[in-house]
Parts: sequence; C-alpha cells; structure tokens
Amino acid sequence: MVYPGSITEIDGIEVGMEQNAAAGTGVTVILAKGGAVCGVDVRGSAPGTRETALLGQAKLVDRVHAIMLAGGSAYGLDAAAGVMQYLEENDTGFDTGVAKVPIVPAAVIFDLAYKSATIRPDKKMGYAACRNAGKKAAQGSVGAGAGATVGKALGMEGAEKGGVGTASIQLENGVKIGALMVVNAVGDVVEKDGSIIAGAQMNGRHVNTKEMMLAGMEPGSMLNTTIGVVATDAALTKDTATKIAQAAHNGLCLSISPSHTMQDGDTLFALGAGGKQVDMNSLIVACVEAVRRAVVNAVTAASKNGE
Repeated sequence: MVYPGSITEIDGIEVGMEQNAAAGTGVTVILAKGGAVCGVDVRGSAPGTRETALLGQAKLVDRVHAIMLAGGSAYGLDAAAGVMQYLEENDTGFDTGVAKVPIVPAAVIFDLAYKSATIRPDKKMGYAACRNAGKKAAQGSVGAGAGATVGKALGMEGAEKGGVGTASIQLENGVKIGALMVVNAVGDVVEKDGSIIAGAQMNGRHVNTKEMMLAGMEPGSMLNTTIGVVATDAALTKDTATKIAQAAHNGLCLSISPSHTMQDGDTLFALGAGGKQVDMNSLIVACVEAVRRAVVNAVTAASKNGE
C-alpha cells in the first residue's frame, strides 16, 4: 500500500536529494531556513550523528536550520559542511554577532557494503542536495536511501532494497505532521497486519527475522540504521520536540521487525516549524502513524526504482 502525504506539506520545510547511483550512496537534506525547534532521540546501538548534544536542555541554541541524513557511515557526516555552506550563502544561521552559524544536526546510515565502500557523501554532495531542495520529496532508492537495504539477518545476499519514504497526517483541527525516513534495517519491514513486505529472503521467499532470532539465530555483524525526521506546524518547545522524537520510534516498532537491535543505530529528529496549538496526545498518535507509513512507503517505492 502507498500512503499519502509528504513532510514538505509542513510550511517552511523543504527536502533536497543528491546521490551517486553507481556508488550506491547519497544525501537527503531537510531544510528549515526560517529555523525550527528541534528534539532528537537515539535508540539504536550503532549511531553515527553530529550536533545532537546541543539539542538537549540547558543548551543555548534552540533552533536548527536543517537536518542532514546521509549514507557513507561516519564518513558521510562530512556532507553537513556543504549544507552549512549553502545556508551561509543564503544568510541563514544562528547570529553570533560576527557571523551567522547554520545549525545542522545530522545522522548517517551504513551503506558501505552495498556497492562502494570508498565513495561516500562529501561536502559537494551536501551542497548539491540543498540546491535541489523544494516542496516535492522523492521516494525510494534516492538521496540518503540510495544504498539502503533491509532484512540483512542472513547477509547482503538475502537482503532487499530499502530507501527514503515520506508521509503526512492532518488532524481535524488542521495541524499537520509529516515524516521522512531513511530505512536501512536489520529487520523486516511489515504492514499493520504483520505481513512482511520487504526483508530477509531465502530461496526467493521471505523468512521471518524476528522468529529466527527467537529461535536463537544471531544476526551478522553488518551495521545498519534507520534514521529520519518528523516535522509539524504545531508549536513545540525543546521538551515537547524531544517527546515527539521519542514517540516517533514507536512507528519503527510497528513497521520494522525487529527494530532497535545492537546492529541498528536508529536516530530520529523532530522539528516544530509552526505555532499552532494542539493536544500533545493527538500529535503523538499522529506522529507514530506518520512514521509507520513513511517506512512502508520507503520500501514500496524502492522496490519500483531500486536495483
């Protein structure tokens, strides 16, 4: 099933992609040039991140100007410098009095085993992703999802393509929340009824990773990670943005089986880019469902445009 909506339906949010298809890696940037309150929650045990400490309480900076998601493992964090360059050229950043410093938290996936382990996202690719940004977010094997795969418990030979997916939900009071996910998981991607739509395969058929692990199988040492961003036009504080980021992980639990393993570095950001008032419980429920839908969309689109 393909779910509707996009994170770009949130006013002030744009998305840009750039990828090297031959190398199987790329960058996705979520721009908030006007600034957005941001929270983060890291649940996986193998994360690769940048500028997450400043999102905590008692820190001076309370707004970010972009979130960068990339392949390339820790090497891919270099692409954030290109995002900073683009924002600086557009007079966007935290005003220090002598210069505006763009605040660009980032997270990466491990895609080095897909095609090339030596070609990774860099400053040039991060800048190009920003140049490509707009109100339409591509899905599938694009951007940071170019080299994403899922269902790797049996190794890369049994895996299927992951990718980038996005979806959004509008509450009855008009508040919107959207999610963009880069899905690169050890586990299988499942629908609401538990049916596997992408995951580990053996002899051309899906096997159930969770059941294999319950039976005692240990997954390989391959590193993974699902990373993403949720954004809303509701008014958020650092506290409530962090709560939304925490809740967003429940969307991974509903769509990736199993999630948050020792081989995953799952990291999710939440952006508050508006001033609308909303009941937090309603926003949390919508956030979880938007993330679930975005994960499903990622592998559904990847199966059409992936290799």
